[in-house]
Formats: sequence, structure tokens, C-alpha cells
Amino acid sequence: MSSGRSWFRRLAGAVWACVIGLYRLMVVLLVLMFVGGLVLALRGAAPKKLEDNVALVVYPSGDLVETLDEDPAQRLVQRIAGDPPRQTLLRDVTDALDKAAKDPRIPLAVLKLDSLDNAGLAQLQELGDAVQRFRAAGKPVYAYGPYYEQGPYLVAAQADHVSLDPLGMVILEGLGVYENYFKEGLDKLGVDVNVFRVGEYKSAVEPFERNGMSPEAREANRDWLTDLWSSYGRGIAKGRELGDDAVQDYVVGLPQALKAAGGDAATLAKDSRLVDTVETLPQFRARIAETVGWDEDHGSFRQIHFSDYLSAVGHEKRKLAHPGKTIALVVVQGEIADRESGPGVAGAETIADLLDAAREDESAVAVVLRVNSPGGSVFGSEHIRRGIQSLQADGKPVVVSMSDVAASGGYWVSMVADEIWAHDTTVTGSIGIFALWPTFNRPLEKLGIHSDGLGTSPLAGAFRGDRALPPEAAAVIQAQIEQGYRMFIDGVAEGRELPVEKVQDIARGRVWSGADAVKLGLVDQVGGLNDAVASAVRLAGLDPGDYRLEEYRPQREYPLVDSLLEFAAQALVRAQWPGLQGAAQGVLQLAAQPPLAQLATALRWMNDDPRGIYARCFCVPSVGGRRH
Repeated sequence: MSSGRSWFRRLAGAVWACVIGLYRLMVVLLVLMFVGGLVLALRGAAPKKLEDNVALVVYPSGDLVETLDEDPAQRLVQRIAGDPPRQTLLRDVTDALDKAAKDPRIPLAVLKLDSLDNAGLAQLQELGDAVQRFRAAGKPVYAYGPYYEQGPYLVAAQADHVSLDPLGMVILEGLGVYENYFKEGLDKLGVDVNVFRVGEYKSAVEPFERNGMSPEAREANRDWLTDLWSSYGRGIAKGRELGDDAVQDYVVGLPQALKAAGGDAATLAKDSRLVDTVETLPQFRARIAETVGWDEDHGSFRQIHFSDYLSAVGHEKRKLAHPGKTIALVVVQGEIADRESGPGVAGAETIADLLDAAREDESAVAVVLRVNSPGGSVFGSEHIRRGIQSLQADGKPVVVSMSDVAASGGYWVSMVADEIWAHDTTVTGSIGIFALWPTFNRPLEKLGIHSDGLGTSPLAGAFRGDRALPPEAAAVIQAQIEQGYRMFIDGVAEGRELPVEKVQDIARGRVWSGADAVKLGLVDQVGGLNDAVASAVRLAGLDPGDYRLEEYRPQREYPLVDSLLEFAAQALVRAQWPGLQGAAQGVLQLAAQPPLAQLATALRWMNDDPRGIYARCFCVPSVGGRRH
């Protein structure tokens, strides 16, 4: 009997093993099918066939960025849910316009910009320049909006014809820099923030030591904000063929003029020559269809979205041979931190690796460093700068293209480049560094918690957050700040070939517009990314057109399984636990309120440098995007 039972157990075990094996095989097949579907969803279906006589629709959404740095899981969720992307690559939009300008199948372009959440002034200028290049090819551009926010309107104003919904408005308000100041609140809490800085204009620390803007910061901010606002006004005036003061007059007189118009903002915009036509979207569609025809399936004029157009054109040219030489594009986007890159963070380790990859790549003959960063960690900024110097030592020129902001650490990484290009509205300079050292001994004492002990030297335990910072520790930090500032000054003097005395005069933490930075020698030329690329081609000794521009991107550290789990978790929360989702959203909305958000941001970047020393500028103006 025992042998019979043993035989039966072996048979049952074999059958069970087969069942488990089949089950696992089915799971694997299902996962493969699911992953395949996701891959198709991520890549899209086969590229749309590009027909003749269709309008190119420029309809960006979310934030206009220099490189896509979202968590792939988030982009996956957006694609599956059918939501518009939360980031749009600026280079994709300008490339689509430039390619379509030479494409006989595209007779016109349509701008629809009301889903654009956030974009900087320099980015909007680059997009507007691409619109002008499209028009210069003899092709008209039409803009339509239910309303126009201040930032997107700068682009719309470059169109041949601007339409506005009858209930719409052109919302212009001016540029501003406003911050929350925490000094009184920190005093009430008993939190001491020890501030160390060099440069009277280095205002990044002011929210922790004042209750309002200092006279020095107010003076400097007024100068560069005035430059940017004047450039914005000139851009509108040029596009709409108005006087240089038209925008300022419209903003200043808006309350009275709107009252006189009976609140009809659309008619006021037309009377002010900011728009050409007040019409509904169906009327606009019918008018465009007179040129390109009507698409019954789409219910609108015949069109192709700019991203689909790029995909179609790329598919057509995929089999063509590419030039053998490459101009490497490396992007520094977000706060500079001494770690790996992530959403909104320019990780020095990641960027240094990309620069090193470009140095080792024999096909890469030059590098364009695209900088859109207010700075951050001094250690991280220096790490990136050394990577640039290694490239130059190997004979590969490096050209910097500044976007909206390249200040403090953003300028630190730029200063040794062979050439620096910036827009006249780029916020740059801010040559200065600082450190913040908060201590919480007073709040703890109010709770009856005291710190006591002994050490073998005055510095033992001196840097604990639960103790007041002693003079010896403060002297150590201040000495490092001053040494870092000297490094910054000397680096600018050497890299820009300027006398140290002149750099000292224009530094001191002061922020400059790109136009002033050119006059001061901090920037070489005014121009956009295309100009910087052309300069890199020239410095590398290549013929125009005998190269390809390739962005070097970090390898994603998010395994596909993690992305799938993230997607599943979010889907589960959406489907099964709406109450939990609502509570989580409520917490996020509360944390996103301006005072708490700024304080949380400050606490976050204070961990981005191993020594706690920063070249950081809080100098990004509010341009205006979609309101939520």
C-alpha cells in the first residue's frame, strides 16, 4: 500500500506541477500581451499617413520643457487614460513648424494654446520665432483661443490672424516676482535660521531673515523685470504691428476700458487690435476648412497634430542615411542637486555621466548644453563644470544655450563654455552663494526638551539642529561660503576672459536680464537653441547640414514592472477607493498652497548639497499660463 500511495503522490505531484506550469505560462502570456498593448499605446499606432493639403495643428499641453523628465509611470497613466501630456517638449513643437514650413503638403498652421499650463518667456520667444519662420516660408498661421493668457498670447500674436471666442479675453497683467517671507512666523515658532552669504544682492535667503523684500533686491529685480516686460511688449507690438507702448497702455487702462465696454472683453481686445476676429470655434473651423477642406470623421477641418506630424515625417525618413557626425545635446533642467536626475531635478551625477558619454563617443564632435536652471548645489554645479572642462580638454567644443533662467548654479555650469547664447529675456547672473543652517533648540525648550552633554572640542556637536549654532561653527561655514564665492568669481573671470575686478562689480548675487548680460560680457550672443547649435557646428569645423543633433538622455531607472505596478495602484485607487483618492488629493492641494509650498521647497533643496552650500536663485518671473 505504501508503494501505491507513493506512486499516487508522484502522479498527483506531476499533474499538479503541470497545472502550475500551465498557469504560469498563461500568466506570462497574458503579461506579454498586456505589455505589448502598453508598448503600442506608448508608441502609438502606426504613424498616420500624411495626406496632401492638411493643416498643422500646434496644440501643446502641460508644461513646455527642454527635456521630458516625468516619471514614466505617470506618462503611462496619462496615455492609457487618454489625458493630454503634462509635458510638451519645446524642441518637438519648433521642429514640427520648421519641417512643415518646407513641406508642400502643409499649407497652413493653426495655433491653439489654451492647454499650455506653464512656459517661460524665453521658451515662448523661441516658439514665436518658429512661427515667424513658418510665415517667412509663405505659409499663413491662424490662432484661435477661448481666451489668451499672457504667456501663450506672445506666441499667438506672431500669427497672421488671431481669433477669440465672444466670451473670451486677452489677459495681460505684467510680470512680477512675489515670495512669502517666513521671518516673523519662524520667530513665533522659535526656529533660528542662521544665514551665511556673500553678495548684497543674493536675495535667495531673504525669506528666512526678513518680512519683506530688501531695497537691494527690489532695485535689482526692478531692473531685470523691466527689461523682460519691455521685451514682451516689443514682441507683441512687432507681431501685431502696434506701438511699443501698446501692451503697457492696455494693461494700465484695462479696468476703465473694460467698464466702458460694458464688460465685453472680447470686443475690447478687438478694438485694441490684439485680435482680428471674434468668433466661435465652429465658425473658426469652417473658415479654415475653406482652405484645407472638411473632415467628416473628425468633425473639423482636415488637420494633423504636430506630434503625429513628427511621427509621420520620422517614419518616412527612417531609412535615409544619417550624417556620421553628431552634435550632442545635454539638458540641465531644474534645480541642480548632487545626486541622480529626477522630475524637476538636474542631478549632477546624471549630467556628468551624459557629458562623459559625449566625450567618449567618437561620432560626437561638439556639445550643446541647454540650461534652464536657477541653480542649487555648489558641489553639484562644480561637478558638471568639471565634466565640461574634460570635454574641452579632449578637443570637443561646448556651447551653452540658455533658456528662461540660467542663474547662480545655472551660470556656474555655463561660465567655462566656449560660447554662451541667451535670449534677451533669459534671467542669468546671480553670481553669489549662501548657506542656511536652521536650529530648533528654542521650540524644543518650550516643550521641555533640552540638549546637554560634552565634547572634546568646541566643534563637537556644534552642528546639531537641536542646539544653538556656536560662533566657532558659524565661522567654519562662513569661511567655506567666502571660499566658494572666490571660486565663482575666478571661474567667471577665467571662462569669460574678464578682469576679476569687473566680475566682482557685476557679481554680488545680482540678477541680470540676458540683454544686460551680453553688454556685461557674461553672455556672448543673443539667440536661441538653433543659433547655439549652428555655433557648435562652426566650432567643430563641420559644414551646415553635415550633422545630426542628438539629445543624450539618462537611462531610465524605472523598471517596466514598477511602472505597471504604479499604474495598477493608481487605477485601483481610482476605481475602488474614491474616498481615499479624495483625501489624498485634499492633502496635496493643502500642501500646494503658496506659503506651505515655498517652505516645503526650501526644506527640500536644503538637502541637495553635501556641505549645505548653494548657488541658488529664486528669480523666475510669473509669466502667466493656464489658470486652474
